[in-house]
Amino acid sequence: MLHLASTARLLGILLTLFSLSMLPPALVGFIYDESTAYVFMQAFIVLLLVGGMLWGPLYRAHRELQPRDGFILVVMFWLGLGLAGATPMVLDPHLNVSFTDAAFESMSGLTTTGATVLTGLDDMPKALLWYRQQLQWMGGMGIIVLAVAILPLLGVGGMQLFKAETPGPIRDNKLTPRIAETARNLWYIYLGLTVACAVAYWVAGMEVFDAIAHSFTTVAIGGFSTYDASLGHFDSAAIEGVAIVFMLIAGMNFAVHFLALHRASVAPYRRDEELRTYLILMASAVAVVVAYMLVTGFAADGADAFRRAAFHVVSIGTTTGYATDDFYLWPGFLPVLLIFLSFVGGCTGSTGGGIKVVRVLLLMKQGMREVKRLIHPHARIAVKVNGKEAPDRVVQAVWGFLAAYVMVFVVMMLAVMASGLDQVTAFSAVAATLNNLGPGLGEVGPNFQSINDFSKWVLILAMLMGRLEIFTVLVLLSPAFWQR
Repeated sequence: MLHLASTARLLGILLTLFSLSMLPPALVGFIYDESTAYVFMQAFIVLLLVGGMLWGPLYRAHRELQPRDGFILVVMFWLGLGLAGATPMVLDPHLNVSFTDAAFESMSGLTTTGATVLTGLDDMPKALLWYRQQLQWMGGMGIIVLAVAILPLLGVGGMQLFKAETPGPIRDNKLTPRIAETARNLWYIYLGLTVACAVAYWVAGMEVFDAIAHSFTTVAIGGFSTYDASLGHFDSAAIEGVAIVFMLIAGMNFAVHFLALHRASVAPYRRDEELRTYLILMASAVAVVVAYMLVTGFAADGADAFRRAAFHVVSIGTTTGYATDDFYLWPGFLPVLLIFLSFVGGCTGSTGGGIKVVRVLLLMKQGMREVKRLIHPHARIAVKVNGKEAPDRVVQAVWGFLAAYVMVFVVMMLAVMASGLDQVTAFSAVAATLNNLGPGLGEVGPNFQSINDFSKWVLILAMLMGRLEIFTVLVLLSPAFWQR
């Protein structure tokens, strides 16, 4: 039985708490003497009242939530806060954006997609720039808790493979207060990485504001920047190096980070097969891009080729979306290679998007098992990850996830093509949003401002479904879910 009153009460609490996120950008606005500060104060009051109105009448609705309630709560959380996040952009008279564009920018921020409809960032108020970066940072923390503490309990997409490896409530069979303990431990790691990244950016040459702002979106694997030229604005190899290191770290499973810190050992990193696959994939892609750049004469020399290749492979491969030049104008197959790399994305339990490395690893092993079965039809061949046999239920869930992913991708691509987008733009726009990547090819190479509103709403849904692992949204469309 679903406890909708308890779920709505929790949403009211979340919305009330989310209203507090309007105060830091308001403070930034006051520091820089910007009128935008008052816009964020207005947004704070609006969201506080709406959250209170939702929470107040239901404050007595205390029921222990079950995994079924978790599906509704997770979707309501991301959809509700994604739309609520548009409030200050709609209220700002100087920004002059439609609700569609504001919702697109907000959902892109909260899901750490990084696709943008805004231009002129170099001259934008600091308060609004801070807010965009902050949205991604908060979304990144939410993603970590979602991926490590909640989705495995719901049995979504094979992520329960890590139940035995992950700290906290993963061994439990229902949503319990112990999630708070897991969230707190993950928060410490996430906050520590953010501080370290900000300091590193500052040492590398960024001003304090830019260092903090970019640390937010680097650790969150979001990709928003305070400049139209993204990290290319700084033209600094040192800054790009810092970004590469922290993007790689943020693309790893935070549960593995926790185990390594908890045990004060690097053994969890060495033993993690998903992590090895992730690093090998990145290194291989860098080698291919460097080689092709040198063969075609696109890069000045080996050092130039490596610098551009390493940065963009890690940025696109982890689904961060930073850029130092227009990669969508690179020669030959390179732009498409990078887009396809984003389909793999980061590791499970990371802030990265995409299908996730462990799923691709399982699909490859399952494919090799089927080849071996053709040769030895009566042999019992196990699919193993980290030396442990993956249950058939997990392998089946991964195949189911891939089927759902392809189906959703095709439907959304056809929908945006029907609205007038060309094939390249439609393909890359859906890939960039469903993979929570950000930048695309064709018309959406520079930004998403010029496409029609219908396509933007389809892509907003793509961001949400990509972030919530497809099934979390699809299950709500099943009539069986709503039956007693």
